[in-house]
Amino acid sequence: MLFRSVDTMYWADDALYLLDQRLLPNEVSYLKCGSAEEISAGIQNMVVRGAPAIGVAAAYGVTRAVRDSCNEAGVNWDLVSKKISILRASRPTAVNLMWAIDRMMSLVDQFRFSPTHLVVDAFLREAQAIESEDISINQRIGDHGATLCRDDMHILTYCNAGALATAGYGTALGVIRSAFRDFKNISVYACETRPYLQGARLTAWELMEDQIPVTLMADNMVGYAMDQGLIDMVVVGTDRVAANGDVANKIGTYTVATMAKRHNVPFYVACPVSTIDFSTASGDLIPIEQRAPDELTGYQDKQWAPSRVRVLNPSFDVTPSELVTGLITEYGIVPSTSDGVQHIRSLLSGELG
Repeated sequence: MLFRSVDTMYWADDALYLLDQRLLPNEVSYLKCGSAEEISAGIQNMVVRGAPAIGVAAAYGVTRAVRDSCNEAGVNWDLVSKKISILRASRPTAVNLMWAIDRMMSLVDQFRFSPTHLVVDAFLREAQAIESEDISINQRIGDHGATLCRDDMHILTYCNAGALATAGYGTALGVIRSAFRDFKNISVYACETRPYLQGARLTAWELMEDQIPVTLMADNMVGYAMDQGLIDMVVVGTDRVAANGDVANKIGTYTVATMAKRHNVPFYVACPVSTIDFSTASGDLIPIEQRAPDELTGYQDKQWAPSRVRVLNPSFDVTPSELVTGLITEYGIVPSTSDGVQHIRSLLSGELG
């Protein structure tokens, strides 16, 4: 069964419509993005967020870049390249953005001298394929992850790695959805996820929409909850996995993983293999996005910190591989180690070969 309460995005009339996640849970509204630049701004400004969803949006951004660069002589590929540079700079940590753009741009050599209508159609079909594949991949991740679960299980998740962070179904929440389908009395603890409140605003709303029992708690309650025996397993998503198994995810994930290790609670990361960055040796080399100070000093029109206070606001942290029990991928569950990542790489090489 495919749980999909709401579309994260959809393509219509040569534009990408993004569910404006800044307005959730109070309002369901879509923002029309009619250019590559507007799609890039939607990614940067958190209209759409979550590594897989960012990748899908970027794929449509490339489609729009190609469409906007057509003239009577054909496609102006230099202009396409300039627009792609803007898309690449949208958010630096989520590797799916780069992966999707690279996959889309692999079409250039094949269609460089083709009629413009064939070029545009080919790029649109590829973006649609990336979107469709993401949903299928997430369902496979969910089904693999469900094998780790049992009746009466209490699962903690952090940030939002659900349908809202993907093209549909979700990674971490995909595991929870599949477990809820297969077992009795599955329930979820969702951390609020400061400072942008993706857990409180998005995860809690998404699970309630699908009638999956969820309890919201503050981020600093994780140690208490684990010490009280309330948590049986942790499953989170990720924006990038390094070649040694280190994991970059929403700021605060490192703290959750440390608490899980202290209390012998399994800590799993659910991710498509497109999130694995084989070219980055370790988490130390993953760029960490620094967000605007006003995301920490308040939310929307509410301000609670003194004006002009100095702010530290990294969007992500890196959880060392030794704190991760395993990676749940569409190919199965592997250790979050160099050997586990290499096993995934071997599978990909065999598939491509």
